[in-house]
Amino acid sequence: MKKRFGGIDRIYAWQLATIFIGFIVFGFSENIKGPAIPRIQFDFRLNEGQLGTLLSLNALGYLLACSFTAILVRKWGIKAVSIIAFGSMVLSGVLIALSHHYLSFASSYFLMYIGNGMLEIALAILGARIFVKNTGTMMNLSHFFYGFSSTVAPLIATGLMSVTVFGWTLDWRGMYAVVLALCVVPILTALRSRFPGDDIAHEDRVSLKTLMRDPALWWMVLILSFGVVSELAVGGWLVNFLEKAYGWSTVSASGLLSIFFLCFSLARLLLGPVTDRIGFTLSLIVFAGFSALCTFAAILGGERVAFLFAAAGIGIAMIYPTVMAFIARRYPHGSDTAITFTVTLMGVGSVIGNYVIGAVIEGVKNAFGAESSVGLLRGLQAGYGFIGLCAALSAVCGIVLYRYLKNRQELI
Repeated sequence: MKKRFGGIDRIYAWQLATIFIGFIVFGFSENIKGPAIPRIQFDFRLNEGQLGTLLSLNALGYLLACSFTAILVRKWGIKAVSIIAFGSMVLSGVLIALSHHYLSFASSYFLMYIGNGMLEIALAILGARIFVKNTGTMMNLSHFFYGFSSTVAPLIATGLMSVTVFGWTLDWRGMYAVVLALCVVPILTALRSRFPGDDIAHEDRVSLKTLMRDPALWWMVLILSFGVVSELAVGGWLVNFLEKAYGWSTVSASGLLSIFFLCFSLARLLLGPVTDRIGFTLSLIVFAGFSALCTFAAILGGERVAFLFAAAGIGIAMIYPTVMAFIARRYPHGSDTAITFTVTLMGVGSVIGNYVIGAVIEGVKNAFGAESSVGLLRGLQAGYGFIGLCAALSAVCGIVLYRYLKNRQELI
């Protein structure tokens, strides 16, 4: 007989703890850098170009880790790889705290992003293997924990950097060490648990070559890439848009961004059951389309409907976890490979997408007069319009995928 915690199978409880806590520390690790970056730049006397190079190399490390994690999962199993990912985060925190030269810091920071990339894939694979029932609901609930921790991470980072212990102020080095040390908790829960899927024989697993012949996977790559570009770009461009286009104060603009993240988090917490009820493919169309409509309406309606920028978070929040749920259902014996392939290409698309946004703003601004207020406004509107266009293209790709699967009677 299985041991149970309050009616929940004990192993399943440890599995849930590993995933939920894993997403919490993942959100912390990715989003504590905001308050730390200015201090890092000051301490190492980095100019903007050097700082940009540092962050670009870290993004490269992230993508590199995404590309090899599935191979490690097949060789060592998801439990071992998850523990290694969490462990590398703890180690990077210790090394960051001890780094007093730029080279040692850059190496430690790079290791943290390797761990982040491994964690991205490992958590997605864990969810795909464990959430065989109510997949959409559970995937969205898992990603809610990521959204919640991402929202509070800057506040926690700011608070920790001013904490003094035995006469020593933590500052950014100590803050990274403390936050990344939290990864010990999911290591302990993973050690207490067992995860399905590692016992699948090699010959029963779906190969990458086979997966790449499936048009549905390529459409899923496009849906996810366009959706994530739209999602991540809001954090980078919304405050800038509101301040420069409407003259909002930093406090007011940041407040609307916080409301966006609130809508984003609540959507993942509450709307997961909708994806299970109406189907994953249709959900992608509806939610991506809703986000696009809100964004375009906010731009065209002007300052009086700026709240629609925040409402767009309701739709775009659902794209990533719903894609993961789709992959879990469609490729039960190849989810690790499919997730790695999709997320890696998504990362490349995200880098390109954010570059295009900047280029669009500059191009349109110059066309209307680089030094004029009209040129600045039109450039910002065009750039943010591209964010809405990405959401719209995500929905369009979803429609094509829907028709393809419906014709083959393979709708999920």
